[in-house]
Amino acid sequence: MTRLQTPETQSNPALAAFLTLAASAFAAGTTLLAKALGTGALGPALHPLQISHGRFLFALLAISSVAAFMRPKIAKPNWGLHIGRSTLGWGGVTLMFAAAAYIPLSDATAISFLNPVVGMLLAIPFLGERIGRWRWGSAVIAFSGAMVLVRPGAGALEFGALLALGAALCMGSELIFIKLLSGRERPFQILLANNAIGLTIATVAVLFVWHPPTALQWAALAAIGFLMAAAQACFVNAMARADASFVSPFFYMALAFAAFYDALVFAVFPDVISWIGAGLILLAAAILVWREAHPRRRQRL
Repeated sequence: MTRLQTPETQSNPALAAFLTLAASAFAAGTTLLAKALGTGALGPALHPLQISHGRFLFALLAISSVAAFMRPKIAKPNWGLHIGRSTLGWGGVTLMFAAAAYIPLSDATAISFLNPVVGMLLAIPFLGERIGRWRWGSAVIAFSGAMVLVRPGAGALEFGALLALGAALCMGSELIFIKLLSGRERPFQILLANNAIGLTIATVAVLFVWHPPTALQWAALAAIGFLMAAAQACFVNAMARADASFVSPFFYMALAFAAFYDALVFAVFPDVISWIGAGLILLAAAILVWREAHPRRRQRL
């Protein structure tokens, strides 16, 4: 895995690490705010469809403002791929926000880390990629961790974990479309199209559940959108300054940020089952990152 090289950026691993940590903190912050909105902590509980609509609305406003200032070159987009990617992205975000209202943020975040494994498995039939024994092993470990976090028989916790698992499946499927788009279009164009189409889908969906948010809820919805845009910008810039195998592990700090936010705001602390499940998923991710770090290892994946 190599970094996204551009003439304007130079290798800077320290800055890349900082930007990735910032991205993980921002991303965990969006889930925290979604939980506050979905559980009624900031007024009457909002439906996940309304929360995801706010995420896309304000993220697009932020990205469009940057586009108006930078005036990036826009090539002819592949609308089929963009629509497929954005539909899955919207579904993943909505399910993730729904899960945050039922289970600890650390559990929801840990389960969402399954998405690279899902993407890896889907790359076999859709991209023709071959998967070696190490990747298969990491997939088994990751899904074992997810099953621990699903907590069979735990009522609401089980339902919330299944929502998070659905989010991971959507986001993992989205990776296939991102990979197909990344070799054809510029990253900023992909980001702009994703949020524009995502907002269109979210606007249609929210019509069925909409009710006027309070001023405080509007502020939280705006914060979700702006934080998500900031997280995406930080991560893209980090990838431009260091190899993906170096950058990726730092993003898993989102799990620590999510646990910290949940404890600070909602006094929810991870239990033993949460630590075991999250540990298995992180172990699987660590195996993939370690194997991807060196070309010789990748050949034997």
